[in-house]
Amino acid sequence: MAAPGVEARALFAEGVRAVLGGWAALQLAVAQGFGGPQGPEKAAWLSSALLDFFTQNADLEQEEVEDFLAEVMDNEFDTVVEDGSLQQVSRELVTLFARARGGDVGGVGAALGALARRGPALAAALATARPGGDPQSPPGTPPTAPQSPPEREEEESGEEEEEAMECGTPPPPSDGWTVVQRRRRR
Repeated sequence: MAAPGVEARALFAEGVRAVLGGWAALQLAVAQGFGGPQGPEKAAWLSSALLDFFTQNADLEQEEVEDFLAEVMDNEFDTVVEDGSLQQVSRELVTLFARARGGDVGGVGAALGALARRGPALAAALATARPGGDPQSPPGTPPTAPQSPPEREEEESGEEEEEAMECGTPPPPSDGWTVVQRRRRR
């Protein structure tokens, strides 16, 4: 694809954005600030860098794309990806590139549809990875306060307090920690 057609390049650019948007390792690195405050800009740069990488290098192999992605993730996001997603992402990119270069609009559209279906699952996974687990909170917000324990545990602690009063020992504190004191020598 030395001189890609405008339509093929636009299709591939949309595919690259979709693949990177669905790549959990990259999205988690951005959400957790592994790339520093410029993380989102670095992710956008990676999209354009991949587009240039594919258009400037004819017949890229999957391993070459893996190496490129691994190097960018390590250098820009201080992240070593060992979950097997590098292979998956590079395979998807190589396949999308081949389809876009061949003018297979239907194939690229089907692949984009499959990537779009993965989006909600990724959003849910990222929400649990964020501090506080709130999908609406932006990255870096402080976690929400923990919820109070269920009522059943409160009833059990009440029974423990009554039992402790009968033995002559002070009841355990409400936080669940018990202070152990040394015995006095006689």
